[in-house]
Amino acid sequence: MLSREQVPAVLDRPVYARDGSKIGEAKHVFLDDATGQPEWVTVSTGLFGSHESFVPVRDADVVEDHLEVPYDKDKVKGAPKADVEAGGHLSADEERRLYDYFEVDWGGDLAAEGGGRDDAMTLSEESMHVGVERREAGRARLRKYVVTEEVQQTIPVRHEEVRLEREPITEANRDAALSGPEISESEHEVTLHEERPVVETRTEPVERVRLATDEYTEQETVEGRVRKERIEADLQDEPDERA
Repeated sequence: MLSREQVPAVLDRPVYARDGSKIGEAKHVFLDDATGQPEWVTVSTGLFGSHESFVPVRDADVVEDHLEVPYDKDKVKGAPKADVEAGGHLSADEERRLYDYFEVDWGGDLAAEGGGRDDAMTLSEESMHVGVERREAGRARLRKYVVTEEVQQTIPVRHEEVRLEREPITEANRDAALSGPEISESEHEVTLHEERPVVETRTEPVERVRLATDEYTEQETVEGRVRKERIEADLQDEPDERA
């Protein structure tokens, strides 16, 4: 469909039929009174472009430097003639005949009351629809590292010390005391023992740690702007009426 912004780009440019043949050149574009969008284009045809035919543009396409319409050349040249008024408007009857000729749905009762287009205005307004989007808010990371701590532990350790024991000669030990030579030299050795702490480390698992996320819902107020259409009517001899 031809948009209003594309109108300058197609004026005086070629118009091609659906089979790729050139029909003529676009001369004038007529806008819809209600929507303000292009509705018709006149194409100069005939010898030296002496004749202009009306073609609907709702199904036309702007392709590079030309306009393409879904009709062949004979269809366009055979369109009903229309006498455009000085104000640049088609009459309701002319427009209806053109719509019927090109088999375009023109909305039924275009000229039912002689007025052509519907004179009523449609009021529109914007409404605000709020949604949510999920985005990254931060990151958490688990990192394991090693620390060394000083640990103290008290344990009992034993050691041996030598002491002299003397016992008097009695009837019970006399035989043992007299079993050796009467006078002699000798020596006796005793091995002493002691305990010392020995440190050994063992690795044992104590617990498992993982990251988990909890989701919380909060109420947040969102503000925005919406536009609304209003009607202001100037009525003769009556106060302004606003809707």
